[in-house]
Amino acid sequence: MKKGYPRVRFQKRLDELKNEVDKMGQAALKAYRDAFSTFIDYDVEVVNNVMETNKKVHEMGYQVEHDAMGIIAAEQPVAGDLRFIETSIKVSSHLKRISGLASNIAEVASHVKDEEIPEKPMFDLQRMADIVDGMVSKSLAAFLGKNMAVARELHRDDDKVDDLFDQALKDITKSMFQDKESISYSIYLLFLARFLERIADRAENIGDRTIFMITCEKLPLIGEEKD
Repeated sequence: MKKGYPRVRFQKRLDELKNEVDKMGQAALKAYRDAFSTFIDYDVEVVNNVMETNKKVHEMGYQVEHDAMGIIAAEQPVAGDLRFIETSIKVSSHLKRISGLASNIAEVASHVKDEEIPEKPMFDLQRMADIVDGMVSKSLAAFLGKNMAVARELHRDDDKVDDLFDQALKDITKSMFQDKESISYSIYLLFLARFLERIADRAENIGDRTIFMITCEKLPLIGEEKD
């Protein structure tokens, strides 16, 4: 056996794990995009696809965890390699949650599909959704590319989402007071705003995990990650 073969084999397993997380991330991102698209323009087939994708993402997550633990048991990695494996497990957990929240958004869409949503709350929600979309994409790019600069951008993006979340709450509540008949569906808009805000938190957590993986510096959110 060639002297360098064990390391080559080990690196191959790490690369395969990375690819698994990448595929999982792309599936979770698609679920999110499809979910919000059906909120804008309802399509029952898209809703069903989001639900199916959510199941697949959870299955992929369990596979990532299984393979990661297998690598740890067989290879006994240390230092940076071990942090990468641990981070892969944590990232997969956040991606499962993002996919689950996407299914929640698709469910909201089914409750408001026949309603005419006021312009201002709709504007707030669309702006939130656009930033959240970028955050999920950035978080994946940061982790896969070990990009500190992109990971740090997520804190600023999350602040923007939090501000928009507060504004959306005000505008939706105002609409409820102005039109009592809107209360029944406005409650679902509040849920939607909350789901978007939580997806942003998950993306930020992925960024923080990435920074920890690269620097080994304990960050405020590590160990106390937003739920």
